[in-house]
Amino acid sequence: MKRTLSIVGQFLLFFFADFAGSFLYHPFGVMTKLSEGDLTGRSFEWDGLIMMLLVYLVVLLIATLRKRFGAAAPWSTLALACAALSGYLLRFGFVTRKW
Repeated sequence: MKRTLSIVGQFLLFFFADFAGSFLYHPFGVMTKLSEGDLTGRSFEWDGLIMMLLVYLVVLLIATLRKRFGAAAPWSTLALACAALSGYLLRFGFVTRKW
C-alpha cells in the first residue's frame, strides 16, 4: 500500500512539474519549431520535460542518500514514464501561435 501511494505521489509530482513548466513558468526558454505556415506557427516548449527530469533526478538523489536506490529507481522511473505519457497525450508543451 505504501509503495502504491509513493508511485501515485511521484506521478502527481512529475505531472505537475511538467504542467508548470509547459504553461506557467518557462525558466529555460528552450523551444523547437515544428512547422511554420503563412499565419500560424507550431512549436514545442521543452521546459516542462526539463523540469520533470530535474525533479526525477532529485528524487533519485534522495533515494541514493537514503541507500534505497535499488528499490526506488524502478518505481520512480515508472511514475516518470506515466507522467510523460500523460503530458504527451494532453499535449503539454505543444504551442500553436497565430501571427
